[in-house]
Amino acid sequence: MISEITPSPCWKLKLLYDGECPFCRREIAWMAQHNKKGLLAFEDITDPHFDPALYSLTEEEVMSVIHGIFHDGRVIKKVDVFLEAYTLLGLGWLLKPLSWPLIHPIATFFYELFAHYRLPLGKLFGRSKCPSHRCEFRK
Repeated sequence: MISEITPSPCWKLKLLYDGECPFCRREIAWMAQHNKKGLLAFEDITDPHFDPALYSLTEEEVMSVIHGIFHDGRVIKKVDVFLEAYTLLGLGWLLKPLSWPLIHPIATFFYELFAHYRLPLGKLFGRSKCPSHRCEFRK
């Protein structure tokens, strides 16, 4: 399980992901498998011990979209998290077009659409539970 992976002390970006979302779990598992240098760390926001306040975020914020936390505390979110993560994995070329000025806003729009509907979609694709009241959050 991804949440059991001990992060390398040299991680550069921590991804805050929804461990109950089947789509999110699959993407994070893929990244963890390719994280040979240990530059990424992963934290499951559905873990009962997770506290978004440690990152100056709220439950609503972390449940609405993916967030990435740099070692120095800077926060990125949405498509930018994937762009940075894939770059750290040495696979930035795969998502490079998503950073282009005309494509980035379109990619962000579709990511936001996915993020908004991932909870009900997840129920169709194996989301086993919803942590407490978190599934009620919407942007």
